Amino acid sequence: MSGDQPPLNFLTEEGEWLGFEVAVVNVLAKNLRVRAEIVERPFFRLLDALAAGEVDVVMSGMTINARRNQRAAFIGPYFVSGKSILAKHAAIGRLRGIADLNRPEVRLAALAGSTSEEFVENVAPRAKLERPERLREAIAMLLSDRVDAVIADYQTCALARLQHPDADLEHLEETLTVEPMGIAIPPEDTLLANLLENYLEALHLNGGLEKIREFWFEDEAWIEDLEREASGPALPEDMARPSHHATGRNGGPIGHVSPQRRASGPTPVHVIE
Repeated sequence: MSGDQPPLNFLTEEGEWLGFEVAVVNVLAKNLRVRAEIVERPFFRLLDALAAGEVDVVMSGMTINARRNQRAAFIGPYFVSGKSILAKHAAIGRLRGIADLNRPEVRLAALAGSTSEEFVENVAPRAKLERPERLREAIAMLLSDRVDAVIADYQTCALARLQHPDADLEHLEETLTVEPMGIAIPPEDTLLANLLENYLEALHLNGGLEKIREFWFEDEAWIEDLEREASGPALPEDMARPSHHATGRNGGPIGHVSPQRRASGPTPVHVIE
């Protein structure tokens, strides 16, 4: 994992792994009766680490596409996102769509090695593109006016807006692409592929995957956790600890909206026997 993609995965200052994908990994590991060891690598190095045998799987907000599928097999998708534009209020009005990005005076930032970088290269080749190795660096560039906008997944943009309430940030409400995220594994490891496919599908069918998604993207009870990076209350280990939530479509939190749901805490995910 990159450790820099909240709310999917991130590292606290204390070195603790948290996030939606961390929770899914914990549940899968418990079901498989193995110990999960999460290794940090910059996003653009993740598939290299997989090819070199440094890691067994990659799960880090990685979109399944044909180019990546030439290097790795993918299990999933376990989550679907889409690209959005994050900018300050003064700029968002003139950056509403793809055509607005493709101008030489427009300065953009996108995570190195990501489909956001590829998206800008394809649809806005005339724009000036910065390729930071960390998402937090891209957000810092925007806050300091070194770029006009950040291109990233919708959840990243929504979370950044909430994390910096005084920065006057805005993002598009509709996504520009469809980004199915999957678990990358070595292409020759068919037995591992079969095992993970079966357990991920079982987690989906028994409602466990949806419970984790709701916990991270639809419950507003955890807004201050990421801000102060505190340890917070004790939670079931397979749910990890929740991160920030941001206002998204139709006034709801990050991701899909479920305004009627106001849970007081996480729903336990049971082991698949």
